[in-house]
Amino acid sequence: MEPLAADLATDDGIAVVEQRIQAAQNAAQNLDLRVNNAGSGTRGKFFGADVESQDRMHRLHVVATVRLTHTALRGMVDRGRGGIINVSSVAAYRRAPGSVSYCATKCWMNAFTEGLALELKASGSPVKVQALCPGYTMTEFHDAAGIERNKIGAPLWMSAEKVVAASLAGLDRGKLIVIPGWQYKAAAFLLRHLPQWLLNSVAIRESRERTRDG
Repeated sequence: MEPLAADLATDDGIAVVEQRIQAAQNAAQNLDLRVNNAGSGTRGKFFGADVESQDRMHRLHVVATVRLTHTALRGMVDRGRGGIINVSSVAAYRRAPGSVSYCATKCWMNAFTEGLALELKASGSPVKVQALCPGYTMTEFHDAAGIERNKIGAPLWMSAEKVVAASLAGLDRGKLIVIPGWQYKAAAFLLRHLPQWLLNSVAIRESRERTRDG
C-alpha cells in the first residue's frame, strides 16, 4: 500500500487520485473497495461564515465523491465485483442551524448512494454501494472543526474501529445504509418519523441556547 497525498477540495487534488485509480485499473490491479471518507465541518451560521469554507465543504463532500466514485465504479462494473462506501453521517437526517451545509451535503450523499444502488441493481451488476452514517466518532475530525469533545456525553462517542467493523459487516451483507450504534439507530428512526415541525422547533431552540451560552 502506497500513501498518496491530495487535497480533495481542489480539482487538481481530485485529478491526482483519479489518475491513480485509473492507472491501477489499466494495470489490472483490481480495485475492490473505494471509501469516500474525506470530510470537513464548520461552526457558525451559514450567512455568517466565509463562503470559501462552505464551498470547500461542498467540493469535498459532493464533487470529490462524484468524480472518484465515477472513476472507480467504471472498472468495478466492467469486472463484475467491488464496493463503494460513502461515509455520510447520521446528520444526514437533520436540518440544523449552524450545520446547514454539513447536513445538506450528507443528505445528498445518502440520496446519491441510494440512486447508485438502484442503477446497479437495474443493470444486473453485483457491485455494492453503501452510505455509512456514523454519529460522534473518535477521530481528528472534531478537533479540526473546533468542537470540544468534553461537551458531548461519553455514551455518544464510538471508536473508529467499531464504526469500521459495522461498515464492513454491512457491506458483506449488501446493506445499503449502515448506522453504527444503537443510540444512533434510535436517533435516525426518530429523525425520520417525528413531525418535521417538532424537529424544526427543537433545532431552533437548541441554536438559540448555544448562541446565548456563547
